[in-house]
Amino acid sequence: MNVRRLIPTAALAGSLTLGLVALSACSPSDAADDAGGGGKSGGKLAVVTSFYPMQYLAEEIGGSHVDVSTLTKPGVEPHDLELGTRQAAQLGEADYILYLKGIQPAVDEAITAAGVKNTVDAASLTTLEKHGAEVGHDHGDEHAGEKHAEEDHAHEGEAGTDPHIWLDPVKYAEVAKGVGASLEKADPDNAAAYRKNTTTVVERLTALDSAFEQGLADTSTKTFITTHSAFGYLAERYGLTQESIAGISPESEPSPARIKELRTIAAKDKVGTVFFETLVSDKTAKTVAADSGLKTDVLDPIEGITDKSKGADYVEVMESNLAALEKALGAK
Repeated sequence: MNVRRLIPTAALAGSLTLGLVALSACSPSDAADDAGGGGKSGGKLAVVTSFYPMQYLAEEIGGSHVDVSTLTKPGVEPHDLELGTRQAAQLGEADYILYLKGIQPAVDEAITAAGVKNTVDAASLTTLEKHGAEVGHDHGDEHAGEKHAEEDHAHEGEAGTDPHIWLDPVKYAEVAKGVGASLEKADPDNAAAYRKNTTTVVERLTALDSAFEQGLADTSTKTFITTHSAFGYLAERYGLTQESIAGISPESEPSPARIKELRTIAAKDKVGTVFFETLVSDKTAKTVAADSGLKTDVLDPIEGITDKSKGADYVEVMESNLAALEKALGAK
């Protein structure tokens, strides 16, 4: 593990104002505090994660053998993250980095620059697919849909793929297995513990997959409308059709043609609810809902856990998402 974690923080405190070069000499304990992590030493593997879905896997699989910090603080929309010099320095001091390429461009660049040996891209641990504003049905004006998809490309992963893999419990389990194997390689002395913890995480995700499969098997409608196109993998996995207002990026604004299209879709597919999320403004979702006479509810993309989250961790929030979908889709 990185012996630099044993350097006392007090001896290096004066370097905090000297920029990235000087910061690379400071202890990761200081840097971890800046990113919201504990920054403890004591021989644990120093793990840095990019945002909550990666943090969850690192903590659950790493257990007591890792010291995990995350670059994205609770309440911060991950797509908007800009790294400070201390966070960039923290990356260089890590023993192990876990991130998801295609979600946070600033993080992707900083991780490449850090050059840490044990760096794992979660996207490489499963198969990514292309998703746009909708998954499943073919609705409305195709030219408007093409324009909408083009607008999304700047916010998608490699070659226009959808990076929201953690919202599919099956794909997330594949990632968990890869994370476990990579931690075993990075810290072979604790390989048995990582292997055991990975099995536990995969079992939880398998149970979650079964709950979704059973809960959404028989519903009045298969179509749901959400703020941005984060749920493509989930929709495909459980035979649903996702219709998004904004596309892959939560910040992109829908065109008037898209609003009109959604109104038609809602009437045709008997959609009763427009979903919004916790880290992005619900203004657009409420406007669309009011325009079509629909209700609103939360469908959380779990990009971060805050006081507004309906659950304390990934599994609990996913269970809340299932309950919201069952209600909105008329599960029987």
